[in-house]
Amino acid sequence: MALPIEDYAVLGDTGTAALVGRDGSVDWLCLPRFDSPACFAALLGDPRNGRWLIGPAGEHRCSRRYIGNSAALESTYTTETGTVRVVDIMPVADNRADIVRRIVGVEGTVRMQHEWIVRLGYGKIRPWVSRGKVGDQKLITAVAGPDKLILRGPRLPRGRDGMHVDQFEISAGEEMTFSTTWVASHREVPTLLEFDDRIRDTIAQSEVWADKCEYQGPYREAVVRSLITLRLMTHGDTGGIVAAATTSLPEEFGGVRNWDYRFCWLRDASLTLESLLDCGYKDEARLWRNWLLRAVAGDPQDLQIMYAVDGGRDLQERELEHLGGYAESRPVRIGNGAVDQRQTDVLGEVMISLEMARERGLHESADSWSLQRSLVNNLAEHWDEPDNGLWEIRGPLRHFTHSRVMVWVAFDRAIAAVERHGLEGPVDQWRELRDRVRDEVLEKGFNPEHNTFTQHYDATHVDASLLVLPAVGFIDGDDPKMLGTIKAIEDQLMRDGLLLRYRTESGVDGLAGDEHPFLACSFWLVSAYAMAGRIDQAHALMGRLLELPNDVGLLAEEYDTVHERFAGNFPQAFSHLTLVGAAVALASAETFAGTARSESASEEGAGSH
Repeated sequence: MALPIEDYAVLGDTGTAALVGRDGSVDWLCLPRFDSPACFAALLGDPRNGRWLIGPAGEHRCSRRYIGNSAALESTYTTETGTVRVVDIMPVADNRADIVRRIVGVEGTVRMQHEWIVRLGYGKIRPWVSRGKVGDQKLITAVAGPDKLILRGPRLPRGRDGMHVDQFEISAGEEMTFSTTWVASHREVPTLLEFDDRIRDTIAQSEVWADKCEYQGPYREAVVRSLITLRLMTHGDTGGIVAAATTSLPEEFGGVRNWDYRFCWLRDASLTLESLLDCGYKDEARLWRNWLLRAVAGDPQDLQIMYAVDGGRDLQERELEHLGGYAESRPVRIGNGAVDQRQTDVLGEVMISLEMARERGLHESADSWSLQRSLVNNLAEHWDEPDNGLWEIRGPLRHFTHSRVMVWVAFDRAIAAVERHGLEGPVDQWRELRDRVRDEVLEKGFNPEHNTFTQHYDATHVDASLLVLPAVGFIDGDDPKMLGTIKAIEDQLMRDGLLLRYRTESGVDGLAGDEHPFLACSFWLVSAYAMAGRIDQAHALMGRLLELPNDVGLLAEEYDTVHERFAGNFPQAFSHLTLVGAAVALASAETFAGTARSESASEEGAGSH
């Protein structure tokens, strides 16, 4: 069985990502792209489904860290006979992908285990493997269909029972470097990377990028690590931002709530963009906007809620029966059937992020605004239709309150584009629709008897998405309606100090089973507390949440409070972007509170003369 989710770290080259465990095993890697088939899939099966292990052969202790503000992972293994250090990194390269693994003897002598098991097609296809030589470099190649993987190093493992294995000793002062490289199978074996230069340059580039972070408020270290993680999940060439690096890590262990998150949700990508913009990153906004223009180009009626990394639209969901699933959680799915859903909130999130980009000085191109105007005009014709909601409910379509509020947001930000930035559009019509939507939400999405907004128009219960209403400008954070909603969410959705998305037993999602607290929701509650002026509560909850990242600062989608372990796909963009949002909201609230105290003191001082 694979390790606990929290025992993994992520490597990335802004093209794809790998998960490497504390035992030194790369158990998940899709090549050449986030949404490509995996060549190492032990995470969702067993070692026979592919992995690359370099770690101590016997009992050991492991400590890990990322080197500075980078995604270069340093693992230190201590055994009874010595200590070794392994540095894992994925340097950025053109038309190829590399994982570089450097072993350095620190003290004594350690016996190491090396296993290279390539299984293409999500752990199913056994490739044709051969040993060879390029110049004086010995190598092993594994080829099947469009893929070629090349293993190089000073001592190559030997073939046995469909895998390549070896054991060797490394002593203090010794160093060994191995690399696995992907190229298209029709291409020649590429030259060996200059490891020292690439390792140094990759770390330096990440440090320079992290230094551009303008956020100087509380919890800055966690914010920077989250931003680095979000950068790893952004395709550096296309600009597509994936929701997670994995598929089918379960929301309920042994259950069926297993989804493929290796795609670009417009909502998640927009929220990621907001986090980056809040911290001063404008170039990423331009890159993503260009991706958006390509992805959604065409008839606004054909807008999807998600796309492939390159903007592709065919994300047909299917099941992989040859994989046993993480913790026997089946089915294992690739593709995502939610691609065909109607989620009315999505355009609101897109319009927020693009308005933020305008406010921060990103020039609006004619094509970009024309696209936005077309999408908003299309929304004007269909805004009152029910949808599947933010949580991709697979039950009946409903008028979800959060979705209706985000319709209001879409019109509101379109109006701002005209009024603040001089762009053209039918602003009178948009104003009239914005007011109609607001009136409808206050009439049908608010329950005066319970003093709370509701999950949907036919419900009396809540869901956690209602916490974002102040953040998007629909209502003040300290409005009595919002305070009542916060209390209802605390009463109905809190589990061991963390929030659920909604109560699954309501049957609203049409699925069997349960799930664990969804980390983004608790970060939303931090933001809601901050905007309500409850700063001490916000800090208390933020402190609790920042005890949850693993030893290298990463978060999954959910947290099992009973067994104290991660659940769901990993690392999860939604968790990290809401962490950033919570910190920014707290910093803003503290600044506002300090200004108010200062003004109050000045008035009192003036009155005493």
